[in-house]
Amino acid sequence: MFDRCLYFNTMALARSVEKAWLKAFRQFNLTPPQAFCLRAVMARSPLRPSELAELLGIARATATRLLDQLEKKRLVLRQTQSSDNRELLIVPTKKALAQRTAIERASAAMTVKMKTVLGEQEFERIVETLGSVRNSLL
Repeated sequence: MFDRCLYFNTMALARSVEKAWLKAFRQFNLTPPQAFCLRAVMARSPLRPSELAELLGIARATATRLLDQLEKKRLVLRQTQSSDNRELLIVPTKKALAQRTAIERASAAMTVKMKTVLGEQEFERIVETLGSVRNSLL
């Protein structure tokens, strides 16, 4: 009935992908959004919340909620800049950094799994197309 509907198919795909990534990050007690947020912080710290939101393509309020959750899990810290106490910088904790390799391995394994299921060229084509569509609709 909705097989030619962009909304229906992208949301069904998102639910399937979310389910797979939930399983991949369950061992770290992280949801996929939390894990990707943490990976971004570990890769690019120190980050301002606005930079993180832009990097992840999410609203600043959404980034703040993710950071709140990661802070409760003691995986990130918010620090003030010495030059401006109003400006916060996000940095990973030692606890987060201790899990970094394992989190990156879990992510890489999931990507390999998706490439195996879809075929490497198809995977790359789909990711590129979805990114292009997303950017066009911004």
